[in-house]
Amino acid sequence: MANSIKEIKAQLANNPSTELLAQLATDPRKGVQAALQQLQRQQEKLVVRQQALQNRLVMEHELWPNYPLIAGIDEVGRGPLAGPVITAAVILPHDFAVLDVNDSKQLSAKKRQELYLKICAVAIDISLGIADAQMIDRENIYHATELAMAQAVEHLYYQPQYLLVDAMHVPVALPQRRLIKGDARSASIAAASIVAKQVRDHLMTMYDRVYPGYDFKDNAGYGTQKHLAGLAALGSTPIHRQSFSPVKQYHH
Repeated sequence: MANSIKEIKAQLANNPSTELLAQLATDPRKGVQAALQQLQRQQEKLVVRQQALQNRLVMEHELWPNYPLIAGIDEVGRGPLAGPVITAAVILPHDFAVLDVNDSKQLSAKKRQELYLKICAVAIDISLGIADAQMIDRENIYHATELAMAQAVEHLYYQPQYLLVDAMHVPVALPQRRLIKGDARSASIAAASIVAKQVRDHLMTMYDRVYPGYDFKDNAGYGTQKHLAGLAALGSTPIHRQSFSPVKQYHH
């Protein structure tokens, strides 16, 4: 007796053999043919996702023979009025195969969390750097970010031999390549952008409880309407950047 369509779907979900696929191709039932078409679409999508990852590893593959330990560097949080800039340095293994690792801004919160956990599980090394509001006010946002990137590199357990950096120069004595839109072009930088974003979002959610009234958990410190209303009503907090113009008007 022929297998039911439900049984066939279960077989297709479990890495089907070429023989089984050939056999099912001749099955006259509509449900079987629909299941085969669905499998083919899934496989085509998978090939696209695998290719996208390989495209983001081109620079790493080019550099790895000479520099086995490459750190991708990125930052999150240069634009907000409150909270720190968080930088991350991530060294990926040469067999890195986590699909969909891309610029963190292009991922949903759920996808980001899932990829963050996968990156943490397989990375050779991960490190963070922080520029708090006081440092940003003292150094200016650009230089504070550079210093926080250097911090992330210096805190790595394994000293990298080469850096791939999103759009900035890291003030450390290491060869580095500065890539515009690097988080969409290099998997190492994309992984760093995901790690930095997750860490900063969790931090701003915590700050929302410490400093209620600014809606930090939803705006991550950016100058939304609710945030500006909070500033007008409550004044600024120790995590606000006093050198950023909307904050200047609302001193304690």
